Amino acid sequence: MRSRYSAFVKRDEAYLLRSWHPATRPATVEFDPELRWTGLEILRVEDGGRSDTKGVVEFRASYGDGVMHEVSRFVKHDDAWVYVRGKTISHPA
Repeated sequence: MRSRYSAFVKRDEAYLLRSWHPATRPATVEFDPELRWTGLEILRVEDGGRSDTKGVVEFRASYGDGVMHEVSRFVKHDDAWVYVRGKTISHPA
């Protein structure tokens, strides 16, 4: 998760696509040129160890005046952890 966050910060499309599961990977990653990520807080991790085949990471990523809160699902694919999908958690204003 931390490496994918760093890739978003650096706008490293190639890494993001490599670390995305082929079944859910988009053709491209579009970056908002105005968006500046400012921090990552890992809230919860389930599984994802060496002997696991799946894992969950709940995180908050800060940007400008906002926060993205997501629960992300990962699986081991070709002996590497890849992002499958995430569910955004919304908070009342």
